[in-house]
Amino acid sequence: MKDAQARSQSRGIGRREFVKLGAGTGAALAMGPHVGWAQGSASSPGVVDVHAHWHPEAYVKAMAQLGRTEAPLANHPFNVHLDQRLTWMDEHGVETHCLTILTPAVQWAPGDVGTRLARIVNDAAMEAHQAHPTRFVAGVAMPVQDPERALEELNRVAGNPAFRGVHLPNNQDGEDYVFEPSFQSILARCQELGLPLLFHPLGGVIGSSDRLRGPYFLNNTVGYPFEHTTTIAKFITTGTLDKYPTLDIVMPHSGGAFPYLAGRIEHGLARSAFRMPHPFREYIRRFHYDTITYYPETLQFLIDLAGADRVVVGTDNFALMDLENPVSLLEELNLPAEDHNLIVSGNAKRLFKMT
Repeated sequence: MKDAQARSQSRGIGRREFVKLGAGTGAALAMGPHVGWAQGSASSPGVVDVHAHWHPEAYVKAMAQLGRTEAPLANHPFNVHLDQRLTWMDEHGVETHCLTILTPAVQWAPGDVGTRLARIVNDAAMEAHQAHPTRFVAGVAMPVQDPERALEELNRVAGNPAFRGVHLPNNQDGEDYVFEPSFQSILARCQELGLPLLFHPLGGVIGSSDRLRGPYFLNNTVGYPFEHTTTIAKFITTGTLDKYPTLDIVMPHSGGAFPYLAGRIEHGLARSAFRMPHPFREYIRRFHYDTITYYPETLQFLIDLAGADRVVVGTDNFALMDLENPVSLLEELNLPAEDHNLIVSGNAKRLFKMT
């Protein structure tokens, strides 16, 4: 690890200061609609953030009508008000946010209600992209609790330039629905459309077990990463990666614990005589992983393992575990400029067909 002891200990991970919000809002309204790309530094392009959340206002209203008013709906005004978010993005050198819905999303509801909520979210995403085509893209929200309705919603919005991926929960009610026969037509359609899968825990996760309940957020900090680890391992062991050879998959939270357990998993598969059509390290590179590692040393390990061309910027903005500075960890690594720029924007633009 290069110069590990000399790196700054200040990584900008703390919560943002709300006192700046009023001034930022006024600036956004005074400037009017944003029409150009946000500017990066002279040596770095503007950031494309593949892991940024929102709660469109129409969705918040619909949830309130359904009696759902959980705190996450209003945990930060930037989740609802994109004019305020644009000012923040400009101040932080962020070119584009890929918007995905925060918990409780739409998977909790019966199929017809979930479909209505998904349409509200997706229609709002189309409006946001139309208003700011270079600033906002989105992952398709789908009622995965009803695969037939989910496929209908995917087809409804297919081809709209707002959508550059499909947003999926890791599990549904504790079940690995992604690998069930009823969901295969959706995976096939995503591959056909060239839309990467954007995973995120959205309730019912391993981390909700009693052992992780309590005041210290272990259901998130420990539970969520193992959701991703489980999902990745099952993509490999079910043969799903081989069945859909060109399907791209983005795992947030740096792929959870998977990169650090990959060798153990490979060793276990070998001991169990599991037959893989490809070397295990090729399966590692079938995924893209975001930069949310919180330690620069951990991020360097991820880049060394998966390759700089498989890592994308994620911030988890604007949620409790988010990162204030999208590139603070990268800046501590002193990567070659080519690798740095791939991670900041190049890989995401390739994935999202933005170039």
